[in-house]
Amino acid sequence: MSPLSYLNNADIDAFEGLYQQFKQDPKSVDPEWRNFFEGFEFSKTDYTQAPTKTPTESLPEDFVPEQFQKELAVSNLIGAYRQRGHMFAKTNPVRPRRKHDGPIDFENFGLSEADMDTEFHVGSRIGLGTVTLRKIHQLLEQTYCGSIGVEYKFVRTLEIIDWLEKKMESCRNTPNFTYEEKIELLRKTNEAVAFESFLHTKFVGQKRFSLEGGESIIPALNTVVEYGSELGVEEFVIGMAHRGRLNVLANVLGKTYNDIFAEFEGKVFGSDGFAGDVKYHMGYSSDKIVRSGKKVHLSLTPNPSHLEAVNPVVEGISRAKIDQYHQGNVKKLVPILIHGDHSMSGQGIVYEVLQMSQLQGYGTGGTIHLVINNQVGFTADYEEGRSSTYCTDVAKTTLSPVFHVNADDIEAVVHVIKLALEFRQKFHRDVFVDILGYRRHGHNESDEPRFTQPDLYRRIERHPKVREVYIKKLVESGSLTEKETIQMEDEFTLYLNNRLEESKQQETASVTSFLEGVWAGVRRAEN
Repeated sequence: MSPLSYLNNADIDAFEGLYQQFKQDPKSVDPEWRNFFEGFEFSKTDYTQAPTKTPTESLPEDFVPEQFQKELAVSNLIGAYRQRGHMFAKTNPVRPRRKHDGPIDFENFGLSEADMDTEFHVGSRIGLGTVTLRKIHQLLEQTYCGSIGVEYKFVRTLEIIDWLEKKMESCRNTPNFTYEEKIELLRKTNEAVAFESFLHTKFVGQKRFSLEGGESIIPALNTVVEYGSELGVEEFVIGMAHRGRLNVLANVLGKTYNDIFAEFEGKVFGSDGFAGDVKYHMGYSSDKIVRSGKKVHLSLTPNPSHLEAVNPVVEGISRAKIDQYHQGNVKKLVPILIHGDHSMSGQGIVYEVLQMSQLQGYGTGGTIHLVINNQVGFTADYEEGRSSTYCTDVAKTTLSPVFHVNADDIEAVVHVIKLALEFRQKFHRDVFVDILGYRRHGHNESDEPRFTQPDLYRRIERHPKVREVYIKKLVESGSLTEKETIQMEDEFTLYLNNRLEESKQQETASVTSFLEGVWAGVRRAEN
């Protein structure tokens, strides 16, 4: 096949028509063509030197000027990265990337290594101006094939597409956090990892449905609360299943470690609590004071073991509060749904609730969907649990953009979730973040996963924890010393030990009553 086969359908008259249209009114053509013609003085190079006849009279039917061929080839390369870059992104921390047909290679676009240092005007499409192919390629690789892969080209709103591309390409989808921000990310990551390790060693064999392998969601959620307050958010309503719930309760909503440890110790609930449910189903509400001094209200709804059943409850609570407390201002309350990868693609209620997202009677101004993707559903691999490429493919039914991100890259996860929050606040639509990690233990801590996934768990057993991955990055960059990181870990472990000793002195386990705050004064029905 000819390397220029992609030009077989090129319509030279159409190109000329677009150019003439651009000369008359630059705003009348698509923004990408406008950028192309602004940088590429097409009429002054090849076309104005042709005889003063119409294109079809002066040139062979299949003639395309060589420079234009190359410019168009690079333009197609840019489009391919935007469309298909997510298929080649480095988003899986423990498994090799799946192979896909049609890799984004220069040869497939009529380009070669010899073109790398040639300057192309279409660099203006990605904000670079006239630059070499090498620089264009570097930006595209970093933006679309690093720790973050993005699906958005199926969106039909040009404003959304243009906004996303400018947001991602301007920073190459690479965060630039300050020293203080990096230390805070490490602190929250350390709390998430150390909390799970502490429970694993102190309460051996007890079910907790750990977050190990997906701990990066903890610094991400804390960032959402902080950043949300800057974007006008006063309240978050969160729904999730049992996986990682204890960590979210403790390290995001602020439920005390004492109370959680008391539940592990088997203490009975106090008189104001609800008996008869397990600790990883419990809900919680709190007011969090962020760094700016603002107060943000957080609610985590209770959830049964029926995966995704909480989704319509979260949306209903959110809509009621938006209507009653926030006078219809959807920017003041943001619902967050935290899914598992298999339940995301396997539970029908996900689709049902998603289809209600843009309906006037049910919409909540957009929901942020976070997927704790551990690549295993109980004992089934992902290829045994769905027919779609991604667990998030249901998002395409509502034209919601999807960010796939490597859970081992803390900064990338936080960067993406901030972008998702900005998107929600601007466009009031659902957005998905697929956090691709792993599950370090079995479905629960008493299961042995090596019986059903021996190869995967050999990799996981050798794989460092996300805290160690981030520490290595910070130490190598000179942001921290190993001694400082060890001190941080030791101090927090000592803090947990002290809280455990205090919990042993408690007579009961405290469960926050639902009849507090705005519900104060409401009488509970008698038995």
